[in-house]
Amino acid sequence: MHSQLRWMAITMAATSLLHLCHSLKDQQSLLSQPDKITTLPGQPQISFQQFSGYITVDQKGQRALFYYFVEAELEPSSKPLVLWLNGGPGCSSLGVGAFSENGPFRPSGDMLIRNENSWNREANMLYLETPAGVGFSYSTDDSYYDNVDDKMTARDNLVFLQGWFNKFPQYRNRDLYITGESYAGHYVPQLAALIVQFNKKEKLINLKGIALGNPVLEFSTDFNSRAEFFWSHGLISDSTYKLFTSACNYSRYVGEYYRGSLSPVCSRVMSQVTKETSRFVDKYDVTLDVCISSVLSQSMVLNPQQVTERVDVCVEDETVNYLNRKDVQSALHARLNGVPKWSVCSSVLGYELLNVEIPTISVVGSLIKSGIPVVVYSGDQDSVIPLTGSRTLVQRLANELGLKTTVPYRVWFSGNQVGGWTQVYGNMLTFATVRGASHEAPFSQPERSLVLFRGILQGRPLPETF
Repeated sequence: MHSQLRWMAITMAATSLLHLCHSLKDQQSLLSQPDKITTLPGQPQISFQQFSGYITVDQKGQRALFYYFVEAELEPSSKPLVLWLNGGPGCSSLGVGAFSENGPFRPSGDMLIRNENSWNREANMLYLETPAGVGFSYSTDDSYYDNVDDKMTARDNLVFLQGWFNKFPQYRNRDLYITGESYAGHYVPQLAALIVQFNKKEKLINLKGIALGNPVLEFSTDFNSRAEFFWSHGLISDSTYKLFTSACNYSRYVGEYYRGSLSPVCSRVMSQVTKETSRFVDKYDVTLDVCISSVLSQSMVLNPQQVTERVDVCVEDETVNYLNRKDVQSALHARLNGVPKWSVCSSVLGYELLNVEIPTISVVGSLIKSGIPVVVYSGDQDSVIPLTGSRTLVQRLANELGLKTTVPYRVWFSGNQVGGWTQVYGNMLTFATVRGASHEAPFSQPERSLVLFRGILQGRPLPETF
């Protein structure tokens, strides 16, 4: 009799707990329910959930950042959360990252086609249009756009994450990785450093690592590696290479350009470099001889245009067309604020462009000291931020931190092919190249990039065999 009563009590307690769990789940889903995407126009059938909408990031409610979130294809409750940021500064993680690189779909005419190498095969993917003024993100106070800088962007990104976790509390304690490319070499480490600082008071964000693709980490090293890349790939002559490394190097040119004080010598050198490299070669992937979408030219700071004549190599831009459709914007719960249309890179944002000269490699070092693993990877056909500069910076940082090589420089494999090369220092700092990849590695080498991404999440060295 006693055992029967005890069993009934256990059953009632378990039932109550189950009801409580269901109630909590219902509450969680209620918070994010308004942002749930029923279906995107032209979308194929899928098994995972999608959400998009706004998180307010200032107390007056004048500034809101737009996000697009796709849950993992399988078992999202057991997969990590990954925040992806594109660069510019001022270019869209929605248009570039989600719809051109590693998201679940690619626009094609009126339809969306599945990306078989989408990163949501491995993780829950969160794409953020940042700062305000980029894509669908906005400020109702136009004066905000005048002087946006790295510190303001990092602060807003942290506030965004806090607000997003309030809307999706089931992800609050999930393993978080922050990833991105190009000028995200500034965005990602600075946001991660704020999180580390924030967690000292109360650990609310479970940051597990960061990954940086073809990133700007140290202005002069990154930019001046361009000359050697051009020369070694046959894009410039010996005499121009000598000029480009002595008379006026690229970091000097960019610094002068953005200060409005371009010297005659730098003007002459860059004209010669531009003439020899040709306007018909894409600097983001020097091997391409076909159209690369303007969506992928996500760099305003890294590649300033001295030559005003431009070549329209792409008649149609699928992503721009798709995201400017009213039915698509409605499905995404997106709206245009103060701009006539959605664009890849902001037309209203006045970013402090000279922030590019402030090194972030030291911030990366502080993260490693705090126990945050870092992966730096390079598409090896990119001349904008070449692999040679990134490799030099990673090696130098490893030496400064006293990190010994734990995986010697070697090839790694994707399927039956060499995916690239890699080296690991102290099991905390990894450098990897993606073979045959552009500035936007997941766009040009999606399968190899997915193997790399899987390695990042698993915290393991990249595959050593077929």
